[in-house]
Amino acid sequence: MKRILALLLLLASCAAEAHKPSDSYLRLKIEGAQVLGQWDIALRDLEYAIGLDANGDGDISWGEVRARQADIAAYALARLSVSGDDKNCPLAVTGHQIDHHSDGAYEVLRFAAACPVAPAAIEIGYSLFFDFDAQHKGLLNLEYQGRIQSLVFTPERAKQRFVLGEMSALRQFVSYLREGVWHIWIGYDHILFLVSLLLPAVLLRKRHHWNPVARFPEAFWDVFKIVTSFTVAHSITLSLAALGVIALPSRLVESAIAASVVLAALNNLWPLVGGRRWVVAFAFGLIHGFGFASVLTELGLPRDALVLALVGFNLGVEAGQLSIVAVFLPLAYWMRASWFYRRVVLLGGSVAIVAVASIWLTERAFNLKLITP
Repeated sequence: MKRILALLLLLASCAAEAHKPSDSYLRLKIEGAQVLGQWDIALRDLEYAIGLDANGDGDISWGEVRARQADIAAYALARLSVSGDDKNCPLAVTGHQIDHHSDGAYEVLRFAAACPVAPAAIEIGYSLFFDFDAQHKGLLNLEYQGRIQSLVFTPERAKQRFVLGEMSALRQFVSYLREGVWHIWIGYDHILFLVSLLLPAVLLRKRHHWNPVARFPEAFWDVFKIVTSFTVAHSITLSLAALGVIALPSRLVESAIAASVVLAALNNLWPLVGGRRWVVAFAFGLIHGFGFASVLTELGLPRDALVLALVGFNLGVEAGQLSIVAVFLPLAYWMRASWFYRRVVLLGGSVAIVAVASIWLTERAFNLKLITP
């Protein structure tokens, strides 16, 4: 058992490294044959890639960034390509500034791309940081004639093509639906919170012991209540936050999400909330909704289809969540009566989740970096 826990803790530290993959935010606006761009890139990522902290004091000053602006532009634009109707649109820098996102300072690189003629279709290639960070994502907002389409670049989706005349409200809906699915799949904290609540769903607590449920419907309805409560709760706060009705500090939200994962996993080790885990799912789901909203805000809500994009993203989150449940529940039910499930999956897994989430909580609450990727 000690060896198992040691392995789980090792896996926990590895997961902690990956829990906050880097993002950059790319905005492109097409006006005739010209493409106007703004690219927000985290200074911490640029420091790792090309080195910005000249005096090595651990703090990147505006002077240090300004001294490397040409290098930043050369490095970034070498990893971005724009072509219209299969013809290259050369990129040229038009300005620099510094901005702050919820996770730190960003270089804001402004540029323009000149296409030979006004394109009917545009193709964008993106490879920033992919050579050393497979978790990095590029979040794109593409605007054309007042319509906005959003998507995510990953190493697997490094080149994407748009037919500009086909950008529509329906395509916006599908785009946000896809990004909602993708976000829940890479949202490690949201997944671990959900898994923590689902782990005991195929068991019953009797006389201080976990016993397997007799029939599948018992486990199914327990999971149904948990997922429904979590869905309703985070849908409420996601909508309110994305529409600007309620705003909470990002650091508070991220810390509370990490704390929710810790508490949900601890409840599996020392059960205080038994058959009412759906109440926990609803209470902490309200906090997780603010986390989803921060991602949706960064993606950008299109002015002409705001509600459609909001609904699409939320439904995408639910689809991603249900796909995880669809894989987890049959396997858990099949293993529920085994020693392996009760000892290794439920108890060992909960220990690992507590370890991971405790690191996240400490980092987020005290603005620390305990593990350097």
